[in-house]
Amino acid sequence: MRAIISVICFSASIIGSMSTLHAQGMTLGEFEYRNSCVACHGVSGKGDGPVTDFLSGAVPPDLTVLQKNNGYVFPVSAVFEMINGSDVASVHGTRDMPIWGTRFRERITDVDDPDFSPSEIEIYAGTRVLALIEYLASIQAQ
Repeated sequence: MRAIISVICFSASIIGSMSTLHAQGMTLGEFEYRNSCVACHGVSGKGDGPVTDFLSGAVPPDLTVLQKNNGYVFPVSAVFEMINGSDVASVHGTRDMPIWGTRFRERITDVDDPDFSPSEIEIYAGTRVLALIEYLASIQAQ
């Protein structure tokens, strides 16, 4: 019963967060992008973020041409693997990009609530990654 209550509270917190974001005119994916990606990829997604001068030789890719560079089909699986961290050997060469899936999992693990099962933590992380992917799909160049 406690697990069901936890899932309901967890779902309510996501819905509450989304209501706040909607009031600010921002989707969950845009929120995640602004909090996790802008520093390197820039507000526009073109790889011109404010910390690029401090990166160890890595150049963040232009995220607005992912679809164009993939035969005008948005590469959902490849982007998911990159963000989630399952694509360890990547086009980045070394793994300079943080593994955001791990960070999303740590956010819920840090709550230290024993009622969150491993599968619920994966659902939470996956939801954040998919929301981010949806936002990235919306900023693709035509």
